[in-house]
Amino acid sequence: MDNKKTKVGIIGLGPIGMTLAVHLQEAGCEVLICDNDRIKTNQIRNEGIRLENIMQKSARFSSIYSSSAELFQQNPHYVFICLKTYQVEGLLKEIPDANTSVFISAQNGIDVENMLSDKFGEKRTMRMVINFAGNLSAPNVVKATFFNPPNYIASLDDSTKNLAEEITALLNKVGLTTKTINSFELTKCAWEKTILNAALSPLCGIGRFTMAEAMEFPDTIELVEQIIAEAIEVAEAEKIRFPDDFIRNCLRYLKKGGNHFPSLAGDLMNHRQTEIDYMNGKIVEYGRKYYIRTPLNLSMVNMVKAMTQKNIISQMGSSNGQAAKKLLNVKPLRLHPKGSCFLGIDLGSAYTKFTVIDEEKNVIFRHLLKTLNPDKVASKHVIAAIHEEFPIKYSCATGYGRKYFPDADIIKTEINCAAFGANEALKGEKNIIDIGGEDIKMIRCGKEGNVENFYLNDKCAAGTGAFLTEIAERAGIDVKEMSRLASQSEFNQELNSFCTVFAKTEIMKWIFDGIPIENVSKGIYLSIGNRIAKMHIDLKVPVVMIGGVIAHHPYIKTFLEKKLGQNVLVLNDSQHVVSYGAALQARESYLLEKKNENHKTLTTKL
Repeated sequence: MDNKKTKVGIIGLGPIGMTLAVHLQEAGCEVLICDNDRIKTNQIRNEGIRLENIMQKSARFSSIYSSSAELFQQNPHYVFICLKTYQVEGLLKEIPDANTSVFISAQNGIDVENMLSDKFGEKRTMRMVINFAGNLSAPNVVKATFFNPPNYIASLDDSTKNLAEEITALLNKVGLTTKTINSFELTKCAWEKTILNAALSPLCGIGRFTMAEAMEFPDTIELVEQIIAEAIEVAEAEKIRFPDDFIRNCLRYLKKGGNHFPSLAGDLMNHRQTEIDYMNGKIVEYGRKYYIRTPLNLSMVNMVKAMTQKNIISQMGSSNGQAAKKLLNVKPLRLHPKGSCFLGIDLGSAYTKFTVIDEEKNVIFRHLLKTLNPDKVASKHVIAAIHEEFPIKYSCATGYGRKYFPDADIIKTEINCAAFGANEALKGEKNIIDIGGEDIKMIRCGKEGNVENFYLNDKCAAGTGAFLTEIAERAGIDVKEMSRLASQSEFNQELNSFCTVFAKTEIMKWIFDGIPIENVSKGIYLSIGNRIAKMHIDLKVPVVMIGGVIAHHPYIKTFLEKKLGQNVLVLNDSQHVVSYGAALQARESYLLEKKNENHKTLTTKL
């Protein structure tokens, strides 16, 4: 096949997908790339993909798609699947049955290729074992951290070895060294790679270690060695044989990993679903098949799953397990709305929030971005992608940085936007408590939901998100663990100082005095909660809480309910309530403007 005419599709633009895309385009292929992250695809469309660190390459692409259906209309010869394993089931439902592509699974884990072969058959399915890795330093930039060549590729039934050799030739041509092997060798390579991942990835995620840090301590090395030993026993029951020095070679390999967070560890630390079921989970599954006990691998599976559930519960500010399960299975927001759309932008001191709603006030898109982002044009990319995807008729900017969005149609204060957003969830009179990155607001709304009065904390950033983060850091407390720790404490002493500098000193004295970490956590929350309780809260009307802090610190709600003697409602998606209110303001302004235009037209005709 003429390389220049070879169409290669890449579905999934993580580090693996983007690395393959750049190299295959360099090899002369026509590369079609696809990812449902509109922010990412928009940035790639404008700037291309860049590989940095041990790989120094870049490429621009003209065929960029946000849905697999669009990609398959181009009839690619090969399609690399570079998605997480838990995303493949949804993809398979979108791929047209009439397609004639050959599929290559470029994923981690055991048996991942079976999802493709079950639908398309073994003759049209290949598996690639990837031996390079990287992290995203920007949506379109891969920091390649290591490559231990070669990669391996094979046909599942060895009937299309010539096609595997064609892919190998293309990648070797541009330095991404790859070797064609047979299906039996492929199984062994997949197990070997999975054993390496299973030995270290969950440990790095649970302990927040880079590979280098995890392989630095004798205790963790011993744990890694025992996880590998369990996996070898299971593999041998599957007739997969490794050399006598395999464990030693694995440890040597893992020690070369460097300051790199494996993919699964990154997902766990960033509160995303993981691929643990296809790594340690498969080792446990095959162990049960042969009645082989795998307690360490099972421990890793159960701990990762428990932490994933806890992370999601913590994000929701709730201990409701059913709510967490619902969030795990949440469907993507609708991407192709009918009618007009409205954009709300809330630029806070810590995070910038984007919300898009349709004519019926339904939320169809949300996005969160650090305000002080290393990618200084990140907000522009998000807004450009939103305008490209949705028919935005009107936009409203709010928050500290609202004046930095000159293209917004209107600008409103966060006080009014908070009231607008909260009123959709709870009509009538209410107190709204908004704990932000740099201030605390108490907003009193009347019967119509309008702002009647509001109060701000009067001592710098005392009790805010910034205060919490800095104090927790000084105390050596993981912010994600603070609420759980505080709930276990009977401590009743609060911080005397609200100045961050003096509070840090007081915290250090507590630690030197031997006060347990759960008591320190409780003391921090007591200080914040007591301060909020003094902010002119009308106890005759409901109290609702919004903002990013309450989303991650549910114990504040628990304390305030005891302090105030009444229920406190934390609104869903509390961090986006203000940007949602801004979107509602944009919608109302647009409808009012349209009404005035119609009235003016009617008056002119009369």
